Amino acid sequence: MGKQDLEIARTVTLKPIQEIGAAVGLAPGDLEPYGHYKAKVGWDAIARRRDHPDGALVLVTAMTPTPAGEGKSTTTVGLADGLRRLGKRAVVALREPSLGPVFGMKGGATGGGRAQLAPMEDINLHFTGDMHAIGAAHNLLAAMLDNHLTQGNALGIDTRRVLFKRVVDMNDRALRNIVLGLGGPAHGVPREGGFEITVASEVMAILCLSADLVDFKARAGRVVVAETADGAPVTAADLRAAGAMAVLMKDAIKPNLVQTLEGTPALVHGGPFGNIAHGCNSVIATRLALKLGEIVVTEAGFASDLGAEKFLDIKCRTAGLVPSVAVIVATVRALKMHAGVALTELPGEDVGAVRRGCDNLAKHVENVRLFGLAPVVALNHFTGDTDAEVAAVLETCRGWGVPAEISRGWAEGGAGTTDLAQMVLDTIKGADRTAFRFLYPDDLPLERKIEVIATQVYGAAEVRLQPAAAQKLARWQTMGHGRLPVCMAKTQNSLSDDPKKTGRPRGFTLTVRDARLCAGAGFVVAYAGDVLTMPGLPKVPGAEGMDVDATGHVTGLF
Repeated sequence: MGKQDLEIARTVTLKPIQEIGAAVGLAPGDLEPYGHYKAKVGWDAIARRRDHPDGALVLVTAMTPTPAGEGKSTTTVGLADGLRRLGKRAVVALREPSLGPVFGMKGGATGGGRAQLAPMEDINLHFTGDMHAIGAAHNLLAAMLDNHLTQGNALGIDTRRVLFKRVVDMNDRALRNIVLGLGGPAHGVPREGGFEITVASEVMAILCLSADLVDFKARAGRVVVAETADGAPVTAADLRAAGAMAVLMKDAIKPNLVQTLEGTPALVHGGPFGNIAHGCNSVIATRLALKLGEIVVTEAGFASDLGAEKFLDIKCRTAGLVPSVAVIVATVRALKMHAGVALTELPGEDVGAVRRGCDNLAKHVENVRLFGLAPVVALNHFTGDTDAEVAAVLETCRGWGVPAEISRGWAEGGAGTTDLAQMVLDTIKGADRTAFRFLYPDDLPLERKIEVIATQVYGAAEVRLQPAAAQKLARWQTMGHGRLPVCMAKTQNSLSDDPKKTGRPRGFTLTVRDARLCAGAGFVVAYAGDVLTMPGLPKVPGAEGMDVDATGHVTGLF
């Protein structure tokens, strides 16, 4: 689709980060620069704005993903640029990319074309070191756990009931299941273990749901790492690890300020995956963005059934946030794929397939309305889309009573999204924020919360709990954790738990095979289908096409 994203980004002269901060009232002393174009925002600057009024919060979600790509981050960035062109003080609040997808096949998370975050090369690689700090804090706790076992196990931990794995921010299937402590007494206690990707870490989830460093430390102390032989939980606080974990996170917990290619301020902080974690950027960054901007545009991972549901039922519940509108990203290409058109056949015009594929989009519109939010459909335009196909989508949405507009952010930046931006502003003006509601109350039992999500958001006919999941949920309910929200982990490629069921599956049974208590983060994870917490690299990983020359010039990143 033209120049690579990295090449486009290099054609733009970025503004010094102090200038970006000044646009939203941040003085140079409020920023802790990491080079010329990125900075941490200091705690004093955040504290001074706590009593400022909040701007309007716009949530960007999407229809069910396909291999054709939907461009949710691109639309998010483009929309913010469009709002800024309309004279609004817009701020973007997004997640940080994980190195796993960057070197795998999904790519980064900074948008694309003319609608990108910058410096995209830095953001997609090491950025300000947040991912490494999260991995270090997580693995410190894992090391202190194994050291405790080696030094006499005073807490009586059952080595068969160690629940806490290590993490690395890379796709590495060979590390999913390993044996630790081999080599004799001097090298630890032998036991089974494994790795997860850093973005699946409970430490990542805690970072993104904490109010500040003190709250982070308290939540870290509640992380359950193992159980004793009689089933009693052992926490990070029991291992006296929470303080040291907070030490490692003292800088990483501060939000990062960058910019779009058009100079719109962007807070990029935290990066949990949307299919296996809660898929939202940090509460700290979102709250700060609301104090700095008139309109804050944020997104949640994958489609409405995963990222949006968790954003609303977990993040908004935790932080007291109330969105004003939900933008649902759709593409002609994805609609055709959900109607059964093969990836290789997408270039051909097929208005009938577009209309059939709208069945999937309709479910995501319904999902947004379940929460009392007003939906707007953003049709992310691709060069191969025909006028007839575009018209079919817009007409279908009008038939539902849903405003819809074309987004040309990839090709034109903010200039291609001003009509969408105006539609979003009009929807905000007419929205009733008092209509916002959670999907379930706190006091609904955990098993029933899963059932409500599966039947109302996914469209399942029933839920089947396998014994391992049922026993854990019942036990946590009796232990007093029943008021926690549920974080569903399932495939992003279908509304169901079967990635091959595209379109809008109906009448299916959702199978929950296992569950996990994240007492520190403040939710219970329910694992549906075969979703994994450590991805593997594809047959031809993106890393094979990347290189760097003697001057540090990177090629093949995107």
